[in-house]
Amino acid sequence: MNLHKRISLLVRLGDYIKSDENTFNEIREQAYFHNRWFTTAFTGYAGSVFGEHVLTQNRLEAFSNAYGIPDYQQDPKTIGLVMAGNIPMVGLHDMVCIFLSGHKQMIKFSSKDSILMKHLAEKLIAWEPDVAAYIHWNDLLKDCDAYIATGSDNSSRYFESYFSKYPHIIRKNRTSIAILTGQEKDDELANLADDVHIYFGLGCRNVTQIFVPEGYNFEALLNQFRSYNYFKDHEKYRNNFDYQLTIAIMNNRFYMSNDSIVLLENENPFSPISQLHYQFYKHQEEIAGKLDMNKIQCIAGQGFTPFGKAQTPEIHDFPDGIDTMEFLCGL
Repeated sequence: MNLHKRISLLVRLGDYIKSDENTFNEIREQAYFHNRWFTTAFTGYAGSVFGEHVLTQNRLEAFSNAYGIPDYQQDPKTIGLVMAGNIPMVGLHDMVCIFLSGHKQMIKFSSKDSILMKHLAEKLIAWEPDVAAYIHWNDLLKDCDAYIATGSDNSSRYFESYFSKYPHIIRKNRTSIAILTGQEKDDELANLADDVHIYFGLGCRNVTQIFVPEGYNFEALLNQFRSYNYFKDHEKYRNNFDYQLTIAIMNNRFYMSNDSIVLLENENPFSPISQLHYQFYKHQEEIAGKLDMNKIQCIAGQGFTPFGKAQTPEIHDFPDGIDTMEFLCGL
């Protein structure tokens, strides 16, 4: 299958996942019943992001040209792909990169996101049977030429052990932060609310810690966060919110809250579901010394990723900052 055909199929996939086609709506419902964090609103949002920012003709062609991807791979490799499942279709970027490169892939779907991702793979094969030679899936990834695995810091140790003798990319826990100046307008804070809350805060591009100037007034921020007060109707999120609020009260911790989130001063950039950490600063220059950039996926704020854009990565925004396509082209 030549590059033009591969791109055409991916563009068709992008149109499909951002559409209201009945088949995909039914799959989104199934995914929600399987994993209650995957609401149809958030799976629809994920489909729109991929469809508009990754799977377009212009983006895929420019991306392919930038890496000199050949029409055909003369010696195609089989890539073992261990997908994450923290947010809907999070493994799609890797699947797209491998397919676009002309290599083959053997996928281990995440148990949390098996319905959506398996459906997309099957859809490509239904449209073009030759895709079956490029995309396979299995719970056991044996005899692959290289591996790409995404998981937690704990699972990454096992991946390192299993895959160390093969070319590999192994990703660990990452999260995102935001830096506020105190001069943000309401629309910017509303956009930050999206960066914090979309996907219930479960993604590596979700802002889980903010840096604010000393003396910062949180009232306007908490007011904008109220747009997500409907989270209280989501049982799993509400259970987490009630738990985090109870723990803060029992430990006599100073906290701020509305009906959707608990704010606590904490140096840890990773915050639990329904909680947002904050730290104060005197000068922005001092923030860099407080960050372990190996843990940070994205920084939102003036001079960084604009507020509201953390969850709309482009095709070249690679997880963990590791260039997946460069890895694939170098095999």
